[in-house]
Amino acid sequence: MGRDQGGQALTAKEEAILKVAKEIVVKFIEVGRLSPTAFPDTFAMVMDTVRRSLEE
Repeated sequence: MGRDQGGQALTAKEEAILKVAKEIVVKFIEVGRLSPTAFPDTFAMVMDTVRRSLEE
């Protein structure tokens, strides 16, 4: 399992959310819909959206 910024182990669910969000954002960069400079803000928005969709 991965570790968060505080050094604590991530849950399997959080690790899956990170992986899915990363793949979505990387795909947007690859197809030219997103600039790499916008990665931090976009990544946070995608993570929130993925997390909310799993809760529903």
